[in-house]
Amino acid sequence: MIRQEIIKLVQKATGESQEKIQVAYPEGQGFGDYTTNIALRLKKPATEIAGKLKSDLFEKVEVAGPGFINFFINKNFLQKQIGEILKQKESFGKLRIGRGQKVNVEFISANPTGPLTLGNGRGGFCGDVLANVLNKAGYQAKREYYINDTGEQIKKLGHSVIGDSEAVYQGQYIEELKKKIKGSDPGKVGQAAAKAVLQEMIKPTVKKMKIKFDVWFSEKSLYKKNEVKKVLELLKNKGLTYEAEEAEGAPPASLREQARLRSVAGRALWFKSTQFGDDKDRVLIKAGGPARNASHSDAGGEKTYLASDAAYLKNKFARGFQKLIFFWGADHYGYVARILAAAEALGYNKEQINIIVMQLVRLIREGQEVRMAKRTGTYVTLDELIDEVGLDVTRFFFLARGADTHLNFDLALAKKQSEDNPVYYIQYAHARICSILAKSKIKAKASVVDYKLLCHPSELGLIKQLIKLPEIIEDTARDYQVQRLPQYATDLATAFHQFYRDCQVLSENIHLAQARLSLVSATQIVLKNTLSLMGISAPEKM
Repeated sequence: MIRQEIIKLVQKATGESQEKIQVAYPEGQGFGDYTTNIALRLKKPATEIAGKLKSDLFEKVEVAGPGFINFFINKNFLQKQIGEILKQKESFGKLRIGRGQKVNVEFISANPTGPLTLGNGRGGFCGDVLANVLNKAGYQAKREYYINDTGEQIKKLGHSVIGDSEAVYQGQYIEELKKKIKGSDPGKVGQAAAKAVLQEMIKPTVKKMKIKFDVWFSEKSLYKKNEVKKVLELLKNKGLTYEAEEAEGAPPASLREQARLRSVAGRALWFKSTQFGDDKDRVLIKAGGPARNASHSDAGGEKTYLASDAAYLKNKFARGFQKLIFFWGADHYGYVARILAAAEALGYNKEQINIIVMQLVRLIREGQEVRMAKRTGTYVTLDELIDEVGLDVTRFFFLARGADTHLNFDLALAKKQSEDNPVYYIQYAHARICSILAKSKIKAKASVVDYKLLCHPSELGLIKQLIKLPEIIEDTARDYQVQRLPQYATDLATAFHQFYRDCQVLSENIHLAQARLSLVSATQIVLKNTLSLMGISAPEKM
């Protein structure tokens, strides 16, 4: 990769470690192909550093502004990259930076209490694509879905199916479940309903999303194998728990109330999470009467999500994963600190855990937001959205914005079959490439193609975009910002369309036509590789 070569040259010229050298793509025209602010950071004359950066890689190295060093890539080097791309084909962009490190990527993990909705889709597609990128970068990434199939939400589902006064969930799917599942015990009805939701709603939608999970992990299994009990004992033995009467988040009880709690309900078991950066200690076992769910409780009361989540963390690391990545919804933001605290308390480094909190999705139909609430039964399912606009468009739109920003999903734009729709614009570039190659009757071996004929600014601009893919993969594998991919695909399609307008591919000059057809073939490879990483199809005709 060019950027890595620049970093090595700067390291040699300055003595600075590679990790502290930043090389970026400059903003705006005329500032080169890469730039570094190393002179500013080291407070050294930029001209002095630039004078030491000698390489055949560059056409020139310039100093700009108060201390930026700009690099202009030699066109001879660029021209040679076409042959490399044609040789590597599907492997172009493959890296080894992961060194086989095992990474667990958990996403969606929606409670089996209803169909998957828009909010589940955003983290779902981003998690799936990040796993693709990590594997391309040399990691061993595994996709995992955590099934919350025990606890209070399952009982609430049971009440909803029974239709009693404690019903929470509404919608047509609840009416369908009522027809299939009979009973009066909310726990048993909830378990049966959750199983039906998982098998008949969630898994078929995941298949429609073209996501293949390596593991569907049941929360109940943590209780059946006593893993929750063991992790609680471990925390107790470390002196990281205590008992107290107050309910979680409640103000201290009066002496009389404390006495009543002790006599009636026992005391809650708390985790000393403030010792590990949390803003308050957290309950592991609630103060309560006799256990209402044997798999989820004991004589001391019902266990909280944190208890099973701590066991789940330990389980993942025990399976050999060196890094854990979670995609959570915006409503889980407050849960981040306690999970990191639990991990550190169990002896793991917080740096081994990355939690990506996805902001909200707003569906825009005819200029108006579609208001949604799962518990009132007013929502748009992922199935409905995919059926309406197609999987490719759904994937692209969900990937297009960073996780920390709100996403407006504009249905009118998603349905457009024009260049206004970025998915159509990119796929049309691929279809146009296929058409050009199909019309061409020129068959030439790569060894006899004269790439030096590719010297038009639009040709060189397209090559510069092509060779960015490995760097896009490297950056995304390090910081998980998957929105780079749709932006890169758009930039690449734009560069190709510009090249097609400016340069006649099938010209009378057979040698030039051979060179340009090679560039078109290389573009097809890179564009298809990029679309594949996003899980989006590369049509040959449109």
